[in-house]
Amino acid sequence: MTETQSLSARRSQPRRSCLAVPGSNPRFLEKAKGLASDQVFLDLEDACAPLAKPEARKNIVAALNEGGWGDRLRVVRVNDWTTHWTYRDVIEVVEGAGANLDCIMLPKVQTPEQVVALDLLLTQLENEHGLEAGRIGIEAQIENALGLININAIATASPRVETIIFGPADFMASINMKSLVIGEQPQGYDVGDAYHHVLMSILMAARAHDKQAIDGPYA
Repeated sequence: MTETQSLSARRSQPRRSCLAVPGSNPRFLEKAKGLASDQVFLDLEDACAPLAKPEARKNIVAALNEGGWGDRLRVVRVNDWTTHWTYRDVIEVVEGAGANLDCIMLPKVQTPEQVVALDLLLTQLENEHGLEAGRIGIEAQIENALGLININAIATASPRVETIIFGPADFMASINMKSLVIGEQPQGYDVGDAYHHVLMSILMAARAHDKQAIDGPYA
């Protein structure tokens, strides 16, 4: 296949099961290579304590370059743009293992400008390091009310956007949903589904703009 056809095939590859692995734990990273899933995302965000993030970047680069992931999609979740870690997450991971990386997952996306910023940074890194332009995709995670309101603009902010993902835990906190269990129906909500509007909004944006929709975890 040509590079363009290969990229197209990857973007249409099913993401039915997504395995999250903390980048701060080398043992978990190695074990994840033997676990079946459509996609694996190596996490620099919630799964890593602040002091562990610099070392976690190095662990993830090493794990990606060592291989052993089979035909699974390889994704790294960086920290969101409101933190001071994001740019260093992207630069170190792409510089170190860009050739072995399929997508960057951007959490807590609130505006299309945040996607554009990541696109520009990825473009500069690809140009600098001889990587195919536009090859690294973006997975946009919707985790708050503003992100949901802007979902169509987020979905079309860059041709790199491949998936739209629901992040239920932070979304619940964003709208002050009264539940302590991720994905659980709030107390007293005994008719219908409290998440129906959110999930259908994500699905409609994904279908309208030829993206994949990914649900979040239920704890």
